Amino acid sequence: MADGKKLFPGLRPVLIAAVAGLAAGAVAVYVTGGPSGNNAPAVPVTTSSVAEADIAACGARSGAATALAAAATGEVAAMLPADPPQSLKGLAFNDPSGRPTTLGAIGGGKVLLVNLWATWCAPCRAEMPALDALQGEMGGDAFEVVAINVDTGDDAKPKKFLAETKIQNLAYYRDSTLGVFNEVKKRGLALGLPVTLLVDRDGCLLANMNGPAEWAGADARKLIEAALK
Repeated sequence: MADGKKLFPGLRPVLIAAVAGLAAGAVAVYVTGGPSGNNAPAVPVTTSSVAEADIAACGARSGAATALAAAATGEVAAMLPADPPQSLKGLAFNDPSGRPTTLGAIGGGKVLLVNLWATWCAPCRAEMPALDALQGEMGGDAFEVVAINVDTGDDAKPKKFLAETKIQNLAYYRDSTLGVFNEVKKRGLALGLPVTLLVDRDGCLLANMNGPAEWAGADARKLIEAALK
């Protein structure tokens, strides 16, 4: 996209998201309690809520997370290595058919770029076509962009936005409870929206970003290619 750098200056994504979030009423996002996703209670991240094997497996990914940071440059320079890597398999939301699912269930050995977004979030709306383009170019058996809408209420507004924006490649993942956002926020990964998480084939967080980015550009492709390796 020729206007990518104008839309997403590499050094200012968190500031952009914070200002836009406040203007759009992002304070409503910062609620606590309630379900974690559409089908699981919100619980602290402890050994009782995450399998011991998953904790151990993800804990061993520190080197991979640090190495991946070298590929987070230019338009995706705000993507920070996970410190520490942690299992995100249990994040719960609805699949495109409206049925409850988890990140672990849809991963299936794929590297996932998980993006939480809402229609009232201006930076979210601006980066959605780029995420759609990234899925169209690189999505497949090894990689998927998982864009999870967190608008409260029914599906009317998010579906209308996706139709008007001509989003064609992204599956419609949804969590109207704000549970998935609150779980990510509780883990210290989210300041507001959008928030993007890079997850490896075993459901372990490798990197995370607050704010928008130019996901259709060469810098994003380089980052995903590094994660796939």
